[in-house]
Amino acid sequence: MTSMFKDARAVLFDLDGTLIDSAPDLGAAADKMRLDRGLASLPYESYRPMAGAGARGMLGVAFGMTPEHADFPAMREEFFVNYESCMTQRTFAFDGVAELIGELVARKLPWGVVTNKSKRFSEPLTRAMPLFATAATVVSGDTTPHAKPHPEPLYEAARRMGFDPVRCIYVGDDERDVVAGLAAGMGTVAATYGYLGQQADTARWGAHAEINSPLALLQLLQRA
Repeated sequence: MTSMFKDARAVLFDLDGTLIDSAPDLGAAADKMRLDRGLASLPYESYRPMAGAGARGMLGVAFGMTPEHADFPAMREEFFVNYESCMTQRTFAFDGVAELIGELVARKLPWGVVTNKSKRFSEPLTRAMPLFATAATVVSGDTTPHAKPHPEPLYEAARRMGFDPVRCIYVGDDERDVVAGLAAGMGTVAATYGYLGQQADTARWGAHAEINSPLALLQLLQRA
């Protein structure tokens, strides 16, 4: 067993696709834009694989639109407004997450969140969900001048929690999470139960470990 997991003093998590499944609300926000334009609704299964890419992913599915499109900024803001109005309606923690967090608290292992979701969404969302009542910190995509895959958000979380980054581990469901964690010197864990499509090759991300369920993290944290 990798000693960095046994010696961890804090655990940090990505948000969407790692702790919570927000894909239903993200998809609904984009699909409303189609309905408002008289277009047919798309099945939820079309949106889910791109949920980790936020507005870019949702608008890509709904309209085949890329960020280079002239209308993208306006469409993105419309998507954001839609999402703000529904972001807690269908979003829930993945099975096992509540039990995982409860066990971390019982073991007196502080935990926190580092997400690329902007404060506009991450703060009201985490306030609304009881799951996050014990989180030591929530670092958003615009908390620091850089977002993941830059390591600065992870450094900020470690500073806030009072731990050396090398005593922290970071769990995420996207390659950028692993890249950021490695750059910060943290133990990295790839969560393979989130939004990963069939094409994702998590082995090449270079994470120190992979888990296929939230509770599998506890096995990595068992002390020698």
